[in-house]
Amino acid sequence: MPHKLWEANLKVKNKSNLLKFEKFLSKKFNYKVSKNYKKIFNWSIKNLNLFWSSVWDYTNVKGKKNEKFKFTKNFLKNKFFIKSKLNFAENLLSKNDNSKAITFISETGYREVRSWKELRYNTSKLIYFFKQNKILEKDRIVAYMANQIETVECFLATSSIGAIWSSCSPDFGTQGLIERFSQIKPKILIITDRYYYNGKEINILERLPLIIEKIKSIKTVLIVNYPGKKYLKQKKIKGIRIFNFNKIKKIKQNKIKFKRFDFDHDLAILYSSGTTGKPKCICHRAGGVLLQHLKEHQLHCEVKPGDNVFYFTTCGWMMWNWLLTFLASKASIVLFDGFPMHKKNDLLFKIANDEKITLFGIGAKYIDQLRKLNVKIKSKYKLNKLKTICSTGSPLSGGGFQYVYKNIKKNVHLASIAGGTDLVSCFVLGNIYSPVYKGEIQNNGLGMNTDVFSDKGKSLINKKGELVCKSPFPSMPKLFWNDKNNKKYKKAYFNKFKNIWHHGDYAERKKNGGYIIYGRSDATLNPGGVRLGTAEIYSVVEKFKNVKESIVVSQSWDNDVRIILFLVLNKPKSLDDYFIEKLKKTIRSEASPRHVPAKILEVSDIPRTKNGKIVELAVKNIIEGNKIKNIQALANPEILKKYKNIKELET
Repeated sequence: MPHKLWEANLKVKNKSNLLKFEKFLSKKFNYKVSKNYKKIFNWSIKNLNLFWSSVWDYTNVKGKKNEKFKFTKNFLKNKFFIKSKLNFAENLLSKNDNSKAITFISETGYREVRSWKELRYNTSKLIYFFKQNKILEKDRIVAYMANQIETVECFLATSSIGAIWSSCSPDFGTQGLIERFSQIKPKILIITDRYYYNGKEINILERLPLIIEKIKSIKTVLIVNYPGKKYLKQKKIKGIRIFNFNKIKKIKQNKIKFKRFDFDHDLAILYSSGTTGKPKCICHRAGGVLLQHLKEHQLHCEVKPGDNVFYFTTCGWMMWNWLLTFLASKASIVLFDGFPMHKKNDLLFKIANDEKITLFGIGAKYIDQLRKLNVKIKSKYKLNKLKTICSTGSPLSGGGFQYVYKNIKKNVHLASIAGGTDLVSCFVLGNIYSPVYKGEIQNNGLGMNTDVFSDKGKSLINKKGELVCKSPFPSMPKLFWNDKNNKKYKKAYFNKFKNIWHHGDYAERKKNGGYIIYGRSDATLNPGGVRLGTAEIYSVVEKFKNVKESIVVSQSWDNDVRIILFLVLNKPKSLDDYFIEKLKKTIRSEASPRHVPAKILEVSDIPRTKNGKIVELAVKNIIEGNKIKNIQALANPEILKKYKNIKELET
């Protein structure tokens, strides 16, 4: 039996957006209100055109809607809202008053607020600047920026004129940035002069000459000062127009004329963060992203006008895009830049309490860290306004679920979510009708016909397999940049199952409709031909207080594979035979004998991406002598050297 941790009361359900949406459907179609998520989900996937059209109407999308769809057996050729017109930025800037739109908070303690009116006014100035610099529709504007308000304003200005946005956070090294931006040939680079991380100031302008040298298409540079700080000086660069953001502020421009573009107009380019090749440039469509986000924010996250939303992210992660679109639901957003545990472990929850956050989003890794440190949030902060906690980035363990309810807030909707850069949104997430069970994501997203398949393409319940999507959805990528005949696109999602989106997550669909994500399927373990998920080992290992972090990989060995477990310990060099045997015994009893590692080794650190995801595949490649091509995707690439030529792995 699943362990129920929380369920919304009847009062909350009766005031929910989801119930309002059901009533909206009942007036338009032969649909009976049920307060049953399974029923509304089934209706959504059986009536894809009616469902997505209803989302457009219910969320009041600004634009010209055309009820024309094209559904074919070829997944890639499906089209939503053909000949429909909208402007992405117009929908995010629908409010124009003096109430709060965005709050910025730095780890330095600096706080800044922008009203809706100010946000719109500043965006209008940037629009003028871009047009003066001859930026046309579908030209690329790239940003190397901290998570500050100016970054949002630049994004809004870019999308408002139909140009294509792309961004990397400053914690990306110069080479990582060049690998990404050079592929899309941008005209303008927007760059912050510095950023702060855990008390350290890092000068970004020092990297500018090399960036300009390597990306020849950049002819204009806009330098933005870090909030609350004076500009760092920048020397002239031959052949490059360099502008100071403060000069843009002096432009007198107020009115914005929003031109409406096709539903599938290019919005932004995001990058795959894998470590096995050059980053793929994934181009997303404006209408699909907007509609998907509005659905998720209002119908799944229950966000309403006036809510205050926070998500810990950098502008190099898809969650930054997800956060920004809350503006389209007339909610305000809170941006944080810096180290989330600077000077105090509960810094982000202090912000949540002080800023009266209603939806708090964080990576699962952060929750696990708090749990390991036994940080008791609810004894210190009331979090009176907090309704929803979202967790993503990696699977949230059962222990993480319990920690939230025991130590953060008892009465809160914990909505673990999973999707990815590939769709800038979610396949599986929460809903207000259903209970929250320990270790489970509540359900499929509305209109998202997800399933779990065996390798032979058979649908599975209560068994592990591949996460797939059987029907098209509006936020699927428009294209991969420089991808002739969609070769890379098809290989990424459609190689395994014919006309079925294969997402690359190892998952389990429960009988109650919930999902468990076990990690990336390319990192699954296969000893003796039996497929095992790494999360099943992590869930056992995390219970040991001396284990700070761990990473599990497979190693090719003796015409088979064997499981290797690496540990980062709170007490370094305390890994002895007694501890190893105790760990193996616990894994054997709580998971299975097949899950027991052949080798358990201590390491000083674990490689992870900029977004905090551990990279099992990179470690596997290193210990097997394979080259890591996209090393710039890692936050700590130097640690991979520690995994080379380990003597214990030679026997």
